[in-house]
Amino acid sequence: MVETKRTGADSVPVANQGAAPPSASMVWDAWGIQAGHQPLPAQIRGLLSQVFGVSGDPVARRDEGDVPLRESVLTPAQRDGLVAVVGAGNVSTDHRDRLLHAGGKSTPDLLRRRADGPQDAPDAIVAPADHEQVVAVLAYCAEQAVAVVPFGGGTSVVGGVDPVRGRFDTVIALDLRRLDSIAQVDPVSGTATLGAGLTGPRTEELLAAQGLSLGHFPQSFEFATIGGFAATRSSGQASAGYGRFDDMVQRLTVATPSGTLVLGRAPASAAGPDLRELFLGSEGVLGVITEVTVRVHPRPETVGYQAWSFPDFATGAAALRAVVQAGAAPTVLRLSDEAETGLNLARSGDIGGDAVSGCLAVTTYEGTAAHVAARQAEAEALLSAAGGTALGETPARQWEHGRFAAPYTRDALLDLAVLCETLETATTWSNLADLKAKVTAALTDSLTAQGTPPLVMCHISHTYPTGASLYFTIVAAQTDDPIAQWAVAKRAVGDAIVAGGGTITHHHAVGTDHRPWMSDEIGELGVRVLRAVKRELDPAGILNPGKLIR
Repeated sequence: MVETKRTGADSVPVANQGAAPPSASMVWDAWGIQAGHQPLPAQIRGLLSQVFGVSGDPVARRDEGDVPLRESVLTPAQRDGLVAVVGAGNVSTDHRDRLLHAGGKSTPDLLRRRADGPQDAPDAIVAPADHEQVVAVLAYCAEQAVAVVPFGGGTSVVGGVDPVRGRFDTVIALDLRRLDSIAQVDPVSGTATLGAGLTGPRTEELLAAQGLSLGHFPQSFEFATIGGFAATRSSGQASAGYGRFDDMVQRLTVATPSGTLVLGRAPASAAGPDLRELFLGSEGVLGVITEVTVRVHPRPETVGYQAWSFPDFATGAAALRAVVQAGAAPTVLRLSDEAETGLNLARSGDIGGDAVSGCLAVTTYEGTAAHVAARQAEAEALLSAAGGTALGETPARQWEHGRFAAPYTRDALLDLAVLCETLETATTWSNLADLKAKVTAALTDSLTAQGTPPLVMCHISHTYPTGASLYFTIVAAQTDDPIAQWAVAKRAVGDAIVAGGGTITHHHAVGTDHRPWMSDEIGELGVRVLRAVKRELDPAGILNPGKLIR
């Protein structure tokens, strides 16, 4: 239940009276909820068998109760100390709770989860109720030399929530999803103060009661949390219209073992370096974000849809650049390359004949009816002049309808012994084609050398006046050791991205997977700066060991 009471002309405090959410919402060995998992159609299994030489028969998966876990080493005294802070019902060493917090949802995460043998897992799950309890838990864990892994929705695909112990014997998962209230809505300023544990759907539900929306819809939207969005510098599918999540943030409250930081007093400031930037993208290594004040907007009155076809990826990318640099970007602006367009059409079977040849682009527009009409007309004139052919609303609506389903398809492929993984980068417009070619070549060469030639697909989903992101999906037959298979390809492509002038990550964060390239990204001096900040904020080094920096 949500109760709203207007206490003044400028703000509306909101208290969440609902029961605490469960310790985790996703299944233990795959993405999402069980109901979302469906076997691939027989014709797709047959095509996979033909292309990749796999049998097409699903691999049997274990029941969660049959999965052995590393024995918890949390001592009775440590459990009592944590219970004294958060209450007896909020410290768990239950097998299921530990398994559900055993890491994120990357392909290597899931392959490890499905492998035989004991699984590593946190020694306990601790669920604080508020900022003060988070501070107290961190102080206690620093005193006891217990590592702490902040845990929101568990959607990381770069090892960001894996229970790495580092030099510590004991590690806990700090589950933040009891921090699930909206503390304040300021409709005049267009801001809302959100608890770090709110999920994307719950945030939209609570804001909708005030006629507002955050408008942040990454693929992890259904399960990820506000704190996770901030800690990873998430970018949503409507970023062309509303910006990245870090663009939306005005104020942060952060708990550290050294105390509390409240950062951001106004929309902009010249009071020295912006310390919010230390924690946006810090992945829980420097502190635990407990509350975020973000920019919100009225729920859109109208949504316009239009899909486009371009003869090739280069023409489509140039068209996107023209729109963005003209200041006419839609709310969603997305371009698939030839391979991704072809596979998506084959999979859906809903777009008939030769409706799309080359590359499919999707645009949507949100706002008032007049604003949408004007914006759509301007963007469509630019896209048409740049070589695009309008396809109508249907393909754009189809994309929106299925935009959160792709991870389920990934898991269905893993069930058939087909490797499927994603990675992303970003670069300038002038370097975009060259970087795409180098990344594609690195992936193709690395996996082909292992006897598993891949299908490499790419799309642009985030654009800027000076450049764009490139998001790659890779599909290949699995070897006998698919974790090692992907590790070889990941090393090759990480090196290619750095050599090709791209960022090692645009919105997936660093975690453990991208940490080897952090010194390439920010320089050795930059790494030392982050280490110095960590020593000040986290002298015992308990926060999320093994992530972001060495």
